[in-house]
Parts: sequence; C-alpha cells; structure tokens
Amino acid sequence: MTVFDQPVITSISTRLITRALLRPWGADVPELHAIVVEVTAGSHTGQGFSWTPTIGPRAVQALLDHDITAFAVGRPARPELIWDELWRHLHEAGGGGLTTIAMAGLDLALWDLQAKIAGRGLSELLGVRRRSVPAYGSGVNLHYSSAELTEQAHRWVATGYSGAKIKVGSPDLDRDIERVAAVREILGPHRWLAVDANQRWDVPTAERGIRALERFDLHWVEEPVRADDLQAYRYLRTKINTPLACGENLHTAYRFGEFLAADAIDIVQPNIVRVGGLTPFLRIAQLTRTASRTLAPHLLPDLSAQVAFALPEAVWVEEVEDAGLEQLGFVEGPTPVLRTGAELELGGDVRGLGLAFV
Repeated sequence: MTVFDQPVITSISTRLITRALLRPWGADVPELHAIVVEVTAGSHTGQGFSWTPTIGPRAVQALLDHDITAFAVGRPARPELIWDELWRHLHEAGGGGLTTIAMAGLDLALWDLQAKIAGRGLSELLGVRRRSVPAYGSGVNLHYSSAELTEQAHRWVATGYSGAKIKVGSPDLDRDIERVAAVREILGPHRWLAVDANQRWDVPTAERGIRALERFDLHWVEEPVRADDLQAYRYLRTKINTPLACGENLHTAYRFGEFLAADAIDIVQPNIVRVGGLTPFLRIAQLTRTASRTLAPHLLPDLSAQVAFALPEAVWVEEVEDAGLEQLGFVEGPTPVLRTGAELELGGDVRGLGLAFV
C-alpha cells in the first residue's frame, strides 16, 4: 500500500479505564488511567492509548473526543502524515503535556492500524534487530519504610536485574544516604544503581545531595531539579561527576533538542505517551543517537520494549514493580513482551501493538 492509496480515518472513539496501583506511588498517586482510542479507516481498525497517573485523564479524553477527532476524521490514516499538522492545530491549547498525551492515543492507534494492515507486529513493522532487551528494577519508593525498601531490593536481586533505581529527595539528606547505602550493599558491586529525585531539589540542594551520594557509584541521577529548568541541568552537569538523566517530563522533540544542544543531560528518557506517541519518540531517539547520548525509555515496558527490539542501539527498559499494563488489568491476556527474569523478550504471532485493552 502506497501513501497515495491509504485509507482515510472515518471514526474515532475513546473510553477511560482506571486501575488502582497494587503498590501506590504515594498518597497522591493511588491509581493509573488509560484512555483507549479506537480508530476506524475503511475496513481497518486500530487501537492505541493515552496514559496518565491520577492527573488529567478526563481532559485528555475531551481533547481526543472533540478537537482531535474533528481534525483527524477524513485524513489519511498514516501517523507520520498527520502528526505535525495535528500538533500545529492543537498548539493554542499548549505545545505539550495534555496536548501530546492526547495525541499519543491517536498516534499509537494509527501505528497499530498500519501494522495490522501489513499483517505484522509493531516490532516487525519497525524492523526487529534483537529479540530480547535487558530490564532494570525501578521503584516509586520514597514513602517506603527502610524494611520495605530493602525487601524490594532483595526482590530485584532475586529476579536477576543487572541494575536498579530508587527514589531520593527526602527532607533529610541523611535519610537518603542511609537508604542508598542499604540498597547498594544489597545489590553489590556488580549491579548498577541509579537514583531519581523526581524534581524535589533546588539547585544548591541538588549539588550537595548528588555529591554526598556519589560515593555509591551511581549510574545516573534522574530529575534532580525541575525538568523545565534547562540552565540548572546545564550548570549541574559541570559540577558533578554522576551522569544526569531527564526526559519523562519533557514533551516535545524541540525540548529534547534544546537539552541536547545545551549539553545538559547524559541519559535521555522520553515517555512514549507523554511525547505524543511513537512518531515523535522515534525522532527523539534519532536526536539522542546523533548527540551520542544514552536513550532510556521511561516506563510502559509493554510498549517501550516493543520499540526497543527495533532500535539500532541496545537500551535498558524500566520495569516498575507491579505496574505493567497486564499486571494492573488494563489489558487481557499476555502482551507481546514476555518476561523471563531480567530479560524482556519478543513474543510471537503478534499483530499491531498486541495490546487487548479490556
């Protein structure tokens, strides 16, 4: 099928699914939301999704039901043909955040549709380069007691992960030091350990905190300050020895390009949904590759791993305990991503995204 005989979008429908987290990410994040998007084009149907923890699901759904549907119906069902025009159309509502999260639902549905038309899974459509990728253990665990944190670290070791990430940013730096020390001891010297401050520090606190934690041979420090503060990242990168990671709260390829051009980060962490879907994610991956930085997709391993199987470079995929789409009951049956200890493997006989939302 060529660009000139693509089916056009005839209808778009959405539905909201909410699931309680098995291990809440804090008092303010007890649940996750998925807005399932179904696109019909001729005799073909594709299904994608938008995703958000706690905040904004109904606003995302409203953008999809009204502005995005009104714009997209009647246009070719081809993600790379529609994405930029749609982004410009929605820009008055904001260049990123709710806008790009909503756009991801349509973009992923169109990729699903294209793969189904081709009779392939997403990874195969993109071009499979490897059939397994390494995962790392990740915990939203700053609110955990010391005992709960160390129990989680022991589970990561038992799973066989070669690396893990924990939260820092306690009001008391000594608490962070004690917790990082305990997890480092459990992981041992042959597994890597990263930390994530989730934007909790200001610049002086971040500089002091990172220097105090560098003795634990950190693989990276993630979001030490507000993700919007490009100059802060640029400054910190000249003052510390630990690689800087950022990206889950950057929403456009333009913003990632600014951080890379400023030489402000080492580890680039786009979230496929938050950046607007697979179309912009692949562009950000290319920007990262050109800048000789390291790509590390943020969350959503049931989707991120499918893309990772097709990337030129090997990447680590983040696995937050008990928070996968299948584990939380967003999808029925197994996903195309098979879990064998610390490895994520590509399943067989997949069509489209292979995610059957309930």
